[in-house]
Amino acid sequence: MIAADGSQFGVVAIARARELADEAGLDLVKIAPTAQPPVCKIMDYGKFRFEQQKREKEAKKNQKVVEIKQVQLSLGIAEHDLAVKQKRTVGFLQEGNKVKVVVRFRGREMAHTDMGLDVLNDFAARCEDCAVIEKAAKLEGRNMSMFLAPKSAK
Repeated sequence: MIAADGSQFGVVAIARARELADEAGLDLVKIAPTAQPPVCKIMDYGKFRFEQQKREKEAKKNQKVVEIKQVQLSLGIAEHDLAVKQKRTVGFLQEGNKVKVVVRFRGREMAHTDMGLDVLNDFAARCEDCAVIEKAAKLEGRNMSMFLAPKSAK
């Protein structure tokens, strides 16, 4: 058994432990119920739960949720359109989000998947100052996709 101030009582009968907790006006809480013998601590359980919830809330406030944004390209994309998509992608990456770049093949374009790979590699090269390729280009059905992640600030 452990006292409220952190000092150890050693092995104590349950009845005696409850008496000590009642005398202190606190709760008897099992810390490690599966241990032999079980470990108990005298503490204010309400205060303990409040502080634990407060720590969890603080940790949740500090975490950032990374979203995956998607940018779609096509095989015959014009230079200006590609520049616009690149600008959007850079904006997403600077916000700390990951970007999924997709080339969709329509009809007979499926015969030219190598051209789609060239478009994706060219796009990745344009964004290389602020992005790293997290997952290389891969053909899945009629779509070829690649994931870009923001470069870590060193």
